Amino acid sequence: MSLRYSRLFLYLSKKDKFRSMKYCISLFVITVFSLGVFSQSDSDLIQFSGVVVSGDSLNPVPYCTVVDKVTKRGTVSDYFGYFSFVAHKGDSIRFSSVGFKTSYFVISDTLKGDKYSLIHVLSTDTIMLPVAVIYPWPSKEQFAEAFVNVEIPNDDYKRAIHNLEQAEMKERADGIPMDGSMNFNYQMKQKRSRLYYAGQYPSNNLLNPIAWAKFIKS
Repeated sequence: MSLRYSRLFLYLSKKDKFRSMKYCISLFVITVFSLGVFSQSDSDLIQFSGVVVSGDSLNPVPYCTVVDKVTKRGTVSDYFGYFSFVAHKGDSIRFSSVGFKTSYFVISDTLKGDKYSLIHVLSTDTIMLPVAVIYPWPSKEQFAEAFVNVEIPNDDYKRAIHNLEQAEMKERADGIPMDGSMNFNYQMKQKRSRLYYAGQYPSNNLLNPIAWAKFIKS
């Protein structure tokens, strides 16, 4: 009985040792593989940065979308067109902005360093819209007939025409007092008349026919 138990104990011990060795080997392989994958992934990462400018004026393009074509990860350029984010070597980067044509840039997979910078130029996208002519009537003939026969109401235009009539203008001018220029001219005319008739009596136009003709005409 004791011999049987001894053999059973030895069998179980060998089986546990084999299982432990199997687990250790599996764990070692997984660890080595993970380290290789992570080390390879870390070596592919780069700090991708640059400035986006327009092709016609070389002015910075603000708020331009800079994303990876596959993963859709990226960033947006600031007010001065600058951008920076972490990318992988070999990524295809898409640059898009309103008013510019979408363009792509492929990061080289043979870069030696972990940083890459560039100045990316975007071309202006000009959209030509077709000409649209809008008429208020179904046809030109109906519009011409309605335009000729329309009765314009007594609006601001008619009131302006009435205010510009000669009688209205004369009445308004009579009610306007003299300004500084008119007072100055009147004062100079009176002074000139006094200097002209200095030392003598001024002339009396009561019997002057020319003065009467001017008076009647006015």
